[in-house]
Amino acid sequence: MNPWIQLALLWLLAAVMMSLGWLWQRAHANAGIVDALWAGGLGGSAVLFAAFGDGAPWPRVAVAVLGGLWGMRLAMHLWKRVRGEPEDGRYQNLRAHWQGSQLKFFLFFQFQALLIVLFSLPFLAVARNPHGFGPWLLAGLAIWLVSVMGESIADRQLARFRADRTHRGRTCRDGLWRYSRHPNYFFEWIHWFAYVCLAVGSPIAWLAWAGPLTMYVFLRWVSGIPYTEKQALRSRGDDYRAYQQSTSMLIPWFPKRSAS
Repeated sequence: MNPWIQLALLWLLAAVMMSLGWLWQRAHANAGIVDALWAGGLGGSAVLFAAFGDGAPWPRVAVAVLGGLWGMRLAMHLWKRVRGEPEDGRYQNLRAHWQGSQLKFFLFFQFQALLIVLFSLPFLAVARNPHGFGPWLLAGLAIWLVSVMGESIADRQLARFRADRTHRGRTCRDGLWRYSRHPNYFFEWIHWFAYVCLAVGSPIAWLAWAGPLTMYVFLRWVSGIPYTEKQALRSRGDDYRAYQQSTSMLIPWFPKRSAS
């Protein structure tokens, strides 16, 4: 199938999915569902492109399994948070800023559908790779395993910390969170380099770089770290300011000693 047709089909499916998600958000007053849908939709795009791609079997199977499992794990993790907790503070602030405008929320959900298409480009590049099993595929698999395991560990450590009510108003410094303020984001970013390796030899291999480059921009300056840290400062105040001063923002490193 023509790559442009594949992208158009993905956009159509993502737009329908996000419309249904918007209706769910409207009924439950919880826009956090958009994150779970984004992850699930992106994982689904890997399977879609693998099914319709014209590359060799090995890279197509690899992108379907790795991309699909990554998306499913992240979507399930986010869904548990959406289902079991109040609306995330980021979306509460958006709701207040937009004065509850459902039209703006609908456009926001549709923008996420477009982002699914943008972030799916590495999967499209891998699915057109004519080369079979080789060292680059093994390298991609190794990066994927390390990054997904790291992100899973960081998510579990944070969930365990937040589950303890005595930690309310305090900042998690356990495990990986001692070395990075956002270890989950770090491993999420590293994960996208797996598809750069898997795409080596593809006629559109350059598209695979859209993953790590775009993800870094979004995490660093757009929707990841800026929004998360603003909310953390609102909810945890001086404790989070001290955490900012002592702990690396994204790339894990040894914490600085407190000035006190």
